[in-house]
Amino acid sequence: MGENKEQISPTHDSENPSSSNKSHDIIRRRCRRRILYCGCVAAIVGVVILVLALTVFKVREPIITMNSVNVQRFHPNKLNLTVIADVSFKNPNAVSFRYGNTTTTISYRGSTIGEVPGPPGVAPAHRTKRMNLTMDVLGDKLLESPNLLTDVGAGSLGVGSLTIIGGRVKILGFIKHHVDVILNCSYTFNISTQSIPDHSCHQHVKL
Repeated sequence: MGENKEQISPTHDSENPSSSNKSHDIIRRRCRRRILYCGCVAAIVGVVILVLALTVFKVREPIITMNSVNVQRFHPNKLNLTVIADVSFKNPNAVSFRYGNTTTTISYRGSTIGEVPGPPGVAPAHRTKRMNLTMDVLGDKLLESPNLLTDVGAGSLGVGSLTIIGGRVKILGFIKHHVDVILNCSYTFNISTQSIPDHSCHQHVKL
């Protein structure tokens, strides 16, 4: 009669609940640290962007200067007048200023006597852009004014112009800011000398 051999099956250690909880706590703490770190970095970046937007990249008013105004052609019989204006556009901003089509309206005693369209363009950062503006005054529009003969008898005509330049600057590559520059000028045309000895301009900017 053989000996009965007891078969001993291997036992598996059951998972330790306390060890599992500790590992989960470690993972949660690491996640919280990472979230806190990311939040701090985002806050610092936001503060830096805000400081730059309020200082270096703060939108400043462009400046338009009417350097000179000269008569190119004058036809006394038809009273047609062509004027060349030398204009400077100064961009004091740290980024370029892009503007669309411009419009200059010429008026005489409150009535429109001509319009001058202008092409779009770009004014580089911290640069001054020069441009020539050709303005044509239509004689038939002048003849419609009841005050024309009085002004001609006095030897001079008072003409005004209104130029509107609308554009935008892009700050830090994604913040867009629209800017409107309005230039209102008045000119005195001397009929005998066929020149413009005097002009004055006033600028208004909408940021």
